[in-house]
Amino acid sequence: MTIDQNNQIEEAAAREQSRLRNFIRRRVANPEDVDDVVQDVFSELVDSFRLVRPIEHIGPWLFRVARNRIIDLYRSRRPELSANASIEIDDEGSEVEFQDLLASSQPDPEAAYEKEELFDELEAALAELPKEQREVFVAHVIDGRSFAELSAETGVNVNTLLARKRYAVLRLRERLQGLYNKFMEG
Repeated sequence: MTIDQNNQIEEAAAREQSRLRNFIRRRVANPEDVDDVVQDVFSELVDSFRLVRPIEHIGPWLFRVARNRIIDLYRSRRPELSANASIEIDDEGSEVEFQDLLASSQPDPEAAYEKEELFDELEAALAELPKEQREVFVAHVIDGRSFAELSAETGVNVNTLLARKRYAVLRLRERLQGLYNKFMEG
């Protein structure tokens, strides 16, 4: 790489790193994952310069790469989600396993499509949640962490965390009800 290319990378990093980190932080709950995504984005920027791929508008390019890395991150966690996660479906606290919403695990194109549709809708619904609700929901339901552990880590009262999860469940239930009905009818 040339000195000019190094300067362009340094300038872009100085100019965009804070905005990029905030963009990623709003979409990714785990701080370690945020750091990984930021590192991946800037690594790809360096690789692009090494391969002499001209990037005219570095800022938008960085955010596009970040969005793709975030999607990759969520997709890489799908097996963990499908095997372990459940969500409350009624006010009495009844739960349904995501696995139960899917057609059989046989290699069936329709079942594969339904599974993909379910996870795409779930990712979109999670992304629409306010940050605090999303973080608690993901940490408790998907990562399996206790409220006591989350409270100790964040300093947020357990009752506040419970309320945030409850609001997340209500929003997710409302957002995913149509898809749930579709799977249960089909």
